[in-house]
This record gives sequence, C-alpha cells and structure tokens, in this order.
Amino acid sequence: MQPTEPAPQAAPPGGPAPAPTGSPAQARTTRPTTDPPAEHPPAPAPAPTPPAGPPAAPLSGGPARVLVVDDDPTVAEVVAGYLDRAGYRVDRAGDGPAALARAAAHRPDLVVLDLMLPGMDGLEVCRRLRGQGPVPVVMLTARGDEDDRILGLEVGADDYVTKPFSPRELVLRVESVLRRARPAPARAQRPPSAAGLTVDPAARRATKDGTELALTLREFDLLTFFLRHPGRAFAREELMREVWGWDFGDLSTVTVHVRRLRGKVEDDPARPRLIQTVWGVGYRFEATGREAD
Repeated sequence: MQPTEPAPQAAPPGGPAPAPTGSPAQARTTRPTTDPPAEHPPAPAPAPTPPAGPPAAPLSGGPARVLVVDDDPTVAEVVAGYLDRAGYRVDRAGDGPAALARAAAHRPDLVVLDLMLPGMDGLEVCRRLRGQGPVPVVMLTARGDEDDRILGLEVGADDYVTKPFSPRELVLRVESVLRRARPAPARAQRPPSAAGLTVDPAARRATKDGTELALTLREFDLLTFFLRHPGRAFAREELMREVWGWDFGDLSTVTVHVRRLRGKVEDDPARPRLIQTVWGVGYRFEATGREAD
C-alpha cells in the first residue's frame, strides 16, 4: 500500500523539509489513500525527508518512543515506517489489549491510536492508557463524522488525523504534540495564577486552590494561555493558532477542549464564571470569577 503521496527523495543535509499536505477534513475511508493497483508489487519507497528539526525527545534524552496502534497491518506499517525514518523509536500493536501490554512494558512518549479497533475500541484504549498516567494521544479516525472526532477529543486525545491522511502530515502532528508535551524551560517570573488557579509550565503542573488538576496536554496549554491573557476575548481561530499551533483545522477541537477544561476548573460548569463565552467572538478568561452579564 502506498501513502497519499510518493515518498520524496531525501533532502540534502540542511535542506528544507517538505511542506505538510492533506488535512483532517479529507475524504473519508478506512485507510491511507492508495495508488491504482499495480500488476506487480511496488518497489520499496525511498525514505522521506523528515520534518524540519530533530524529532522531539523525552527529558531522559534519546529519540521519543511512539506506540502505533492499528488493526490494519498495512496502515500500521506505513505509519511506523515514516515515524521510524523521522527518527522515532516505534512500537506496534494490532488491538487494544496488545496496546495496553506494550504500554505497560515500555511506556510510550506518544500514542498514535486508531479509533476503530476490534473488541476494545480506541476510545476505551485511550481511557485506560490515561488511567495509567498522562500520555499524549494522536487519534486516527476512519470516519469523517464530527461525532467521532469529538468523542476522541472528549476522552482526552490531543490531536486527530482523519483517514485517508498524508503520512508526512501525521509525522508533523506527532512532532508538534511531543514538542508541546515537553516541560518549558524554567523562567524567572512567577507562574501564572488567578482565581485560585496556578500553572507551573516548567513542571507542567496545574492546581486549583492547592489541589492538583488532572489536565491533558492541550487542556494545560489552554489554561496557561488563558491565565496569561485575562480579560481578553479570543476567537476560536485565534486559540487554535496560539494554543494548537495550527493555521487550519476543525474549530470544534477548541469547543470541546473549552468544555472539558470548564468541567475541571469551574465550580459550576453549567454556569461558568472563569472561562466565559463571548457571543459572536469566542471565549474570555475572567480572572475575578465574576458571572457574565
């Protein structure tokens, strides 16, 4: 099976990396796009040029470990091959129980997880992985239905890619999530805080009235951004660009994360006082916790 595009020839050292192609809103099938069937098996594709910059690595040093979970061996092979050539250590699993066993044996730095798995689906796998500790998750969804994407985000996926997808885009998404998952360099200024909420970017730790909050990667980034910009209304497009680092994408991603974050920081999520909706604009963080008019 071929990916959505021919694998490019390796760029000369120091040369520019290829621009990502495709988007989460492409046509909806269960596998990466293929070329027309050939009479003979295609020759192995040359290694693609990895994304710009070295792959994100865990604090312990060395390449990051990525667990690829997909019951389609061809899809898993394509994804694992691109990630391996981009410099990551890659483990593979074909179903939910195998994924949990792999994660228990070698804790991954990130999981690329197919939503549609036999038996234990990707949503349940994501829940159980998160029950073992925080780990970034990029969800692969074969269906373009918005409900499926939202379900993945609701259980804590940090990003998603809709099949068929560009393997190079997936590598870039993995790199983006891993870079944001690494603790930020220590800064001299005090950690952002307001209304009983405090975040420590260096430790990636957030508390409410002294009690630690269980936040996903994107929820933490979103809360940090709000605390650093109190009183200002942001459109969802702005939040996607500033927090996710995307110039395009499904804006329901922002909506779902705001809803999840409210459930963890608001005293009454049904009547939010901190993260308020600004009708016709987007959202505003109200540091005083005063109810909107």
